[in-house]
Order: sequence, then structure tokens, then C-alpha cells
Amino acid sequence: MPAGILVVDDEAAIRDLLSEGLRDMGYDCAVASNGFEALDHLKRRQFSLVLSDIDMPTMDGVKLLQTVREAYPDVEVVMITGVVDVEVALRAMRMGANDYLTKPFNLEEVRLTVENALEKRRLVKENREYQRNLEAKVEERTVELVLKRREIEDLYERLQVSYETTLEALAAALDTRDTETQGHSVRVSDYTVVIARRMGVEDPELTEIRRGALLHDVGKIGISDAVLRKPGKLSPEEWIEMRKHPEIGYRILSGIKFLEKSLPIVIAHQERYDGSGYPRGLKGEEIPLGARIFAVVDTLDAMTSDRPYRRALSYETARQEIIRNSGIQFDPSVVEVFLSIPPDDWKAVHGRNPDRRDPARAS
Repeated sequence: MPAGILVVDDEAAIRDLLSEGLRDMGYDCAVASNGFEALDHLKRRQFSLVLSDIDMPTMDGVKLLQTVREAYPDVEVVMITGVVDVEVALRAMRMGANDYLTKPFNLEEVRLTVENALEKRRLVKENREYQRNLEAKVEERTVELVLKRREIEDLYERLQVSYETTLEALAAALDTRDTETQGHSVRVSDYTVVIARRMGVEDPELTEIRRGALLHDVGKIGISDAVLRKPGKLSPEEWIEMRKHPEIGYRILSGIKFLEKSLPIVIAHQERYDGSGYPRGLKGEEIPLGARIFAVVDTLDAMTSDRPYRRALSYETARQEIIRNSGIQFDPSVVEVFLSIPPDDWKAVHGRNPDRRDPARAS
């Protein structure tokens, strides 16, 4: 379909010359004698190009140009001017005109100007369409990426839940074998998180500390039942075996990628602040923070939980014991945070995982 061109000039001779010449070149032409008439044409049909005289009555070419650029941005405009109006024509180009023709002109010059204007229009439209398609593709791809990210986040969340469920099941099995009560490992891991948060620890370190506390006694898998379940006092030889469990636990969990940053708590949970602990005799801040926190809450849980040989002691008794051993067994800064937490908060955590005695072993 030939491009539509609107010729606007108040001189009939110019209108006829241009329209006939352009039709001979294969274009579909319409004519208007002023700006208002031109706008009426533009409302009724589509044009690719407007050739407009500058100096016209009622609405001049500059005003027509402004209106066309605002209302019909896909329509190119070429201004027609006399020699004395070249400065005005240049100003019109700065306002958005594609080019200008100077009277008198020849049809070859008109042909080249029209072809250039229409070629520019084609390139602009193609570029705009390309941008539109590109934006649509980017938006489509963005939606895909957002959905994929949500899917990955969901999978990650489910994986984390699976990890936690597996670890808690393992910890529960260890508790059943060793401590005559269930819930100890989960409680001390929750207690550890309470203090760690108060000390400004955030994820992912918080989760790493929790997992280390949860699995602190995993090395007892490697301790014989004769030693681990012995009802009486351990002999010196049996204590040597028992004291191996932090290193055994470290070896068991080594190589498990998602637990690698929890290992320092597993191997250091029996260290003491004054350096008299085991297996490496670490002292003060040589002991990982998670292990220093664990030491306090492990004592709290051991003293405030039921045992086959005694009922649970009071929170106040455990509190005094922890104060007494501050700087000896426990990090004073951790003790200070522990003391700032109301007793009811500790009771609430204990209530979520209460003592559950093993009937077979309690009898």
C-alpha cells in the first residue's frame, strides 16, 4: 500500500504541482489549503508524511507542526518555505520537522526529501517496535526469573525444613540413648539461639550455632553402651573414652557441607573458659562463641530437667551455679546476657520441649 502524503499550502498551484508529482512517483496524496483543513484530514485517515508551507493564513505551518508532533507522533513533517524564511524553517526543524524544501524547488529534490523522510519514519517505527518487543521479552523473561527464583526459594525452604527435621530426629535418638530424657538437645539448641540473638548474632551464623548445639553430643554414637549407660561413676579409663566424644562427633560430621560451620561447636562444647576443658584446652575467646553460649545453657538445662536420680532443680539454683562459675567454666559476657533474660522466657522454651522420660529406663 503506497504511503499517504498530505500536501498543505494556501497556493493552489503549489498544491497541484506537488500532489501530481507525488502521485506520479506512486504516492497516495491528499491536499489541504490551511492548517485547520489539514488537521481535519489527519482525523479522518492515516498519513505517513505532511508537506506543509510555513506562511499560511488562519494557522501557519509552525503551529500545524506543533499540533502534528503532539497528536500524531508517527507522522513526519517536511516544511516548505521561501528563501527569506530559511531561518524559520531551521527553527521548525529544531521543533521536530524532518527537513525543509525551499521555493522554488524541482520534483527531483522533492522526491529525495520525501524518500529520506519516509525512510527515517520507517527506521523510527522499526526501532520503536523492536524496543517494544524487547521490553516485552525482558518483561516475560523477568517474570520467568521471578517465578524460578520463588521456586528455588521454596525448594531451599523445604530443604532447610528437611535438614532440621532430620537433625532433630537424630538428636532425639541420641537423647534417648544417653540422657534418659528426650528433648534435651532441642531445648539447649533453642536456649542457645535465645542468648545468641541477644548478643547480636544473625543468620546464617545463628542457624549454624543452633545446629552445632543440636548435634553437640553426636560423637557419643562412638562411645560404648557400657560406658555411656553406666549407672554409676565412671572409672578413669572410662572417662578417657567418654572425653573422646567431641572429636568423634567432629569426624562424623566432617564432609557434610551444610554442617561445616557448625563443627566448631561440636568439638568445643566441653571446653571451659579458664582453659581446663577438653579436648584441646581452649581458653577464653579461643573457644567459639557458640560453644561459650552452649556451656551456659547446657548447665541450665541439666539442672532444671528431671533425671532418674533426682527431680529438676529450681531456676534460681541453676542461676546461682552459673554465677558462681562465671569466669571459670563460663564466659562472663555470656553469663551477663543470660542473667538479663527473665526466668519466664526460659520456662517458655522448656515448655515447648518438656522432659519425656523413657519408661523402660525409668523403671
